[in-house]
Amino acid sequence: MAFHMATHNRDVSPNTIVLDGPRLLETKLLLRHGDDELKSRLAYLTAQADKWLSEGPWSVTDKTVCSPSGDKHDYASQAPYWWPSDASTGLPYIQRDGERNPEVENYTDHAARRKLFQASLILSLAWYYTEKEAYAKHAGNIIRTWFLSDETRMNPNLNHAQIIPGVNRGRYIGIIDFSQGYTSVLDAAAILAGAPGWTKSDVWGFQQWNVDFLDWLANSPFGIEESAAENNHGTFAIMQKAAIALFVGKEKMAKLELLLIQSRIKDDVHPDGSQPKELVRTRSWHYSIFNLVAYTRAAAVGRKVGLDLWGYKGPQGQSMHTAVDFIIPAATGMVKWKFPEMSLQPYAASDVIHASAEAGNLAAVKALGSLQAPPGMDIWLLRPAAEQLDDVGMTKVQ
Repeated sequence: MAFHMATHNRDVSPNTIVLDGPRLLETKLLLRHGDDELKSRLAYLTAQADKWLSEGPWSVTDKTVCSPSGDKHDYASQAPYWWPSDASTGLPYIQRDGERNPEVENYTDHAARRKLFQASLILSLAWYYTEKEAYAKHAGNIIRTWFLSDETRMNPNLNHAQIIPGVNRGRYIGIIDFSQGYTSVLDAAAILAGAPGWTKSDVWGFQQWNVDFLDWLANSPFGIEESAAENNHGTFAIMQKAAIALFVGKEKMAKLELLLIQSRIKDDVHPDGSQPKELVRTRSWHYSIFNLVAYTRAAAVGRKVGLDLWGYKGPQGQSMHTAVDFIIPAATGMVKWKFPEMSLQPYAASDVIHASAEAGNLAAVKALGSLQAPPGMDIWLLRPAAEQLDDVGMTKVQ
């Protein structure tokens, strides 16, 4: 799928990467014909977009704590689950899994990056459905500022993500900072193609940034090591490469990456649907769903290159559907989750259950009526792409 400019007719199906472009167009036409359920969800979506109009754009060059390279254009963040052990020096830092160290906020790139992901997608969707130019122009400015403008652009690498003070200058695990949500920006850019304020120069500039970023993800030591990780880190890293490859027109590479995703299912998912590598975490509910978010997005990319990840079954029947089936009882309140979890939020499973239902899982279809809605409102019908809904700020503007 080569990325291209859309026509001036705005009733088109955008070349989205994770989101289903034809479905977005169908939803837009249903809204035009007065679908009441969709209208209520659109009102919520545009309320979010209106709030984002007063925020951003953001830039890595705005940081207050510079990256170890000394280059403000290099993204930098601190490892969230590592804490100081000594009152005077803080050293050595020790891991406390699932407990977020507030020091991470000293690296302002981290919070800005989260806002970038959320705002760009919400604003672009609001523009697509309403054609209000202010949404498109602000979304375009947000993406342009972070990735394209010479004075404010981010260098296409994550060499200094998730730094552990006194231990390293960044680590491969830090790639998760982007892989967990960057596909939202790809979809936003696809939706904006041909929109007011997003020029042909922006389109090609952003495509080139992604060519360079994909090269770093595929060939740098950090990128190679993260893709080899056996838990959610590896799933997200491979999914991200597949999504970017599709975005820049490298469909063969995208399919090869997705075949790696397919081969992971038999190792990540046990025959009973459990994901042992995620269940050992202190936030086992969160991470079981988190890994499924990566699989669900990969399956959405797969549809665009002719690979059915939802339909794959391992030698013992392992599949994405059985992994969803494993979490349905706790998501619907039928049983109590019996594994470690610091703060279980049932609504976190909403998106992956929606996706499984739409892929033909009858157990998921049956569960839909019993799901707890995310805070604010469930906007799956307008944004049918899995998010980590219990993550801070992912469901509503804070």
